[in-house]
Amino acid sequence: MTVERLVPDELWKLFQQVAPKAPTRPQGGGRRRHGDREVVAAIIFVATSGCTWQQLPSASYGPSGATAHRRFSEWTKSRVWAKLHRLVLDELGSRGELDWSRCAIDSVNMRTLKKGELTGPNPVDRGKYGSKIHLITEQAGLPLSIGISGANLHDSQALISLVKGIPLIRSRRGPRRRKTGMLHADKGYDYSYLRRWLRQRGITHRIARRGIETSQRLGRHRWTIGRTMSWLAVCRRLHRRYERKAEHFLAFTSIACTLICYRRLTK
Repeated sequence: MTVERLVPDELWKLFQQVAPKAPTRPQGGGRRRHGDREVVAAIIFVATSGCTWQQLPSASYGPSGATAHRRFSEWTKSRVWAKLHRLVLDELGSRGELDWSRCAIDSVNMRTLKKGELTGPNPVDRGKYGSKIHLITEQAGLPLSIGISGANLHDSQALISLVKGIPLIRSRRGPRRRKTGMLHADKGYDYSYLRRWLRQRGITHRIARRGIETSQRLGRHRWTIGRTMSWLAVCRRLHRRYERKAEHFLAFTSIACTLICYRRLTK
């Protein structure tokens, strides 16, 4: 694949708005710095192919695996990937492509190969260590807010932080918005304090009630977030968690969500 195919012109323009300025050497000299676009292409290749940094085909993209990993770490500390995701959401919002009427929340477990930050024994996977990816999506399944935790964290404990984490996104008309119309969730979120918290913020909830109804009754509107979980699997780097640092795992999740949202921009 060429660099232009992995990083199309429109995505590259958005990335330039959030990328930190390249450091300069007043004294001159040193090795030539690889272009940011080539490095972004290398990082996206690692995310989508699932290869290690050492397996990166540097002959095709220019930077070596070590260079791409170093730049990835620098940009992760600067929250570049979260900012890029928000920019793509802004573009979608300004075109009227986001449907806020019904949103959904859910999580998916990922097994980890290394014990690190925000990992824990998975109660549904024989206690093997893993992490969770938590998502809130709009009605069409585009991710609005994401987070990660250990696999042993109950889903309900992530709801408040995820709702608060929805950024202010541009609208086609009027001011920016972040409040969903209705939030759908399965019975793992069936707690009175969560219902009360959502009502206080003017968010209508549709949460399955334990012992009364099954989560399947909400499938009419919640199937879209299940589809989003399958879209995440297109980024093979998320099939397992290879990173010890939680911020690196979250960065790959942000890249996957950015690519999902960007595909809607190009339709």
